[in-house]
Amino acid sequence: MFVVALAAASALLPLLSAGVVAAQAPSPAPPAPVTAAAPVTAPATTPPPADDDGPPRLSLPTEGDREAWKKSGFRLGLGLTYGRLVGLQGAPSGRLLGPTFRFGLRLDAGWSIMTSFQYASASAAGGLSGLRFAGTIDPTWHATPHLSLAVGVGFGGIVEGPTGRPDISPLPNTLNSSYTFPSAGPPLPSCSGVGAAGLVRAEWSIVLGSRALTSFSVEALGQWTGCVSDTGHVEPDSGQAIVRRQWWPHVGATGTWGVTWR
Repeated sequence: MFVVALAAASALLPLLSAGVVAAQAPSPAPPAPVTAAAPVTAPATTPPPADDDGPPRLSLPTEGDREAWKKSGFRLGLGLTYGRLVGLQGAPSGRLLGPTFRFGLRLDAGWSIMTSFQYASASAAGGLSGLRFAGTIDPTWHATPHLSLAVGVGFGGIVEGPTGRPDISPLPNTLNSSYTFPSAGPPLPSCSGVGAAGLVRAEWSIVLGSRALTSFSVEALGQWTGCVSDTGHVEPDSGQAIVRRQWWPHVGATGTWGVTWR
């Protein structure tokens, strides 16, 4: 009996030793949890500065701009004039087209003193064919912020080349001294002369900004021109040139669009 028990114990001893060793071995570490990868974002970039300031932006004139034009200071204007010069008492007529220059001083909110110069082509079939020029001093009253009224006095003249008008009596080769015609008609075949001129102007202006404004004006004008036509001969006693003179009265009307700077 004892022998049988000893044999059984001997058989179980290896199995118990293997169980103890297995119990003492370390257990494997659990697997690491799998986490989703964070999304990769590109680093923020600042756009390069633009080379210009973008498209221009137009703005309406401010009240400050309008007030600036009421202050005293220098003014300079340039315009384009179109109109007609009508001859009286037989003087020739013509269409006017050319530039107008103005400069002067704004004295205060109500008054300006301006100087105007006009150089216009004067042309018409059988009428004027040349240049009409004028210069006036124009005291100007600013009745409203937009409307101004002016009266100008100064000089005006006409310079013509060949016109195609027929010559009139007395003819140049019949004169022994200078001669003045009693009336403006029929007119001399060509006129070069200067005389007195005057105008009345009404102007409507629109402020564009603190430095510029645009305007539209109408003028009524008058001119008295002393025409001189050289005969090409001289007086035998004095040696002075023999000329024929004729006075031409004109009235007219013009319209002008212009821009003025301050």
